[in-house]
Order: sequence, then C-alpha cells, then structure tokens
Amino acid sequence: MKLNFETDYTVILNKLDLIEPVAYAKTRNYLQGGVTYLSPYISRGVISTRQVLEHVLSKGYKLWQIESFVKELCWRDYFQRVAQVKDLNTAIKQEQTPVSNYEISYSILNASTGIEGIDSAINLLYESGYMHNHCRMYTASLACNIAQSHWQQPAKWMYYHLLDGDWASNACSWQWVCGANSSKKYYANQENINKFIDTNQSNTFLDTSYEVLETIEIPVELMATQSFDTTIKLPQSDVLQVNNQLPTFIYNYYNLDPLWHNDELGNRILLLEPSFFSAYPVSEKCIDFMLALSKNIPNIQVFVGSFSSLTEEHELRNVYYKEHPLNVGYRGTEEERDWISTAVSGYYPSFFSYWNKLNLKKTYK
Repeated sequence: MKLNFETDYTVILNKLDLIEPVAYAKTRNYLQGGVTYLSPYISRGVISTRQVLEHVLSKGYKLWQIESFVKELCWRDYFQRVAQVKDLNTAIKQEQTPVSNYEISYSILNASTGIEGIDSAINLLYESGYMHNHCRMYTASLACNIAQSHWQQPAKWMYYHLLDGDWASNACSWQWVCGANSSKKYYANQENINKFIDTNQSNTFLDTSYEVLETIEIPVELMATQSFDTTIKLPQSDVLQVNNQLPTFIYNYYNLDPLWHNDELGNRILLLEPSFFSAYPVSEKCIDFMLALSKNIPNIQVFVGSFSSLTEEHELRNVYYKEHPLNVGYRGTEEERDWISTAVSGYYPSFFSYWNKLNLKKTYK
C-alpha cells in the first residue's frame, strides 16, 4: 500500500470532491475502506472540519444521510474542546491499571510483534506517516492492555511519526483505549484484526476470546521494553524582512491555513518554537511536510525561536494568531478556529453528550 500526501493547496481542495460520505460510513473500518485521507491537512490547519462539512453538504447530501461521516468530523472538534479544558498529559478520568512499565515494547517499535496486520501498519506508519484509525486502536490496545505499558510513551511514539499528528486526538484516543478516558478498555482479538485488516492469521497470542484476552499474562513477544528516544531537526530561521507597522500573522504547526487573512497586507511568519517541539517532538518527515504545506501561504517566513523573542526582536505590535491549547505564551489578538459549531464549548465527559448538544440540524438545515 503506497500513500502520497500532496502538499499543493489546489490539489488538497480537489480532494474534497473525492469524498464519498455514504461509502465512508459503510467501509471506513476496513483497511481498504473509503476513508478520505484528509486528516493530515485538517490536523495541520490547512483545511478545517467545518470547511469539509460545508463542502460535502454543498453536494446535496442531507445530514441524516451522512451522519456517520459528520460524527467523525465532530470527534476531531470534540477532542480539541477537551484539550481546551483538560491537561491531556495526565489521566482524564482515572489512572490506567495495571501498568507494568513506562516504556514501549521493543517489538512494537520494530514492527516485530508477530501480529501481521499490526506489524504492516507500523511499517506503513514509518514509510508514509499514516496509520488507519482501526490499526491505531489495535496498536494502542496491544501496547497498553496486552503489554501493560503506560499510555504516554507509546502515544508520543505514534504522534512523532504521524503526518496528521494531533495531540488532542492522539492523547484522548490512547487514554480511551487504556481506560483512562473511558469506563472500559478496548481490546481487539485476532479474529477482529483479520476481518478488518484482511489478514488470515491464527495461533497468535491474540487468537482467543475477549474474556481470555482481558486476563492473559504479558506475552513473551511484548515483554522487552525500551524508552522511546526522539531526535528533532528544525530548519534554520529565515533572515526576517518585516514591517512592524503592518499586522503580523503567526502560523505554527497547527495553523497553516492559506486563506487566513489572505486578503490583508501583513507579515506572515511560521513560528517554530524549540520548546514546543521538545515537549511534543515530531519526525523529520513531519517537519518537511509542514514546511511544504507552508509554501501555500505567500511570502511566509520561518522563525525558529520563542514567541517572545520573535515579537521583541522585531518590535511586532499588532500580532494575530489562531487559538490552540498548545499555544504557550502567545500575546496579541487570539482568533477562534473554524469550528463546526461555535455554540458548544467546554468539557463534556463523552462524545455523545457533546454530539447531542451540538444539534447540527438547527445549524445545517
């Protein structure tokens, strides 16, 4: 399976026309199902969940016809709303138990677990920066519930490699799988994996009933663990040419929207803070993808350093940026993101309580 995520904005917009929301609902759980592959562009803020939804509705679909597709978009907004309120580096509801280590299984890192569907998904992640959502759940269950690793290091490992890495979606999902953000852990046995990943494996440590799976000892294949070490390779700063009499629009890893204030004169700066990438490291592939996407924004310049050093060194006074939970120390005019619904915010303990509150039928008639 070969995946190539183009970075030209026109090509990205054309991908919106390829969405088949009805087929998506029926097949999205299968590896070869009708997924959109838009998540890297949504996560990097090139397009928004609202933009995707409005484009699909413009094709004549009704909400009731594409509810499954709409819910997946709303899941993304929901996780972001949780991140606005909760510290996602800690347990959202209760601590994960049991935990036997705070590392990650060596065989997961090396795609050698012996579970063919999971190993091939990990290899694809390394090659392309993408992993199917069901495979993410399988891998998380293997790491946390079978190998009994605390969720945080495995979650950072996956985030590091994902082109669509979104810390809110990633951390909330890992905590959901391991029971730190849910009332019950998520398990997948070999039969389930075979069905959705199109493998035909048997006699593995997952080839058992769910009742047994929830009580098994850590398999020997997962026992060896190690710390996940990262390297961060940020680019060099440009020699900035700024006019501090004009507004300055700050872009970052989560905001690469080419349409944002695109009709205004101003300084456009891609801010890459070493402290941010130290706390939430990503691979060189992810950095290169971000930089390629940023070229859709005319006259953008790259600054590597802190927000305060940027604004102080260049005496920037009229600064604009989009809200995000991981923006630390930003000062200026904070603008709201392009939510599917701006009417519902705050923390909801479950997605469905959030979903019911949205009442999208009222907004999107």
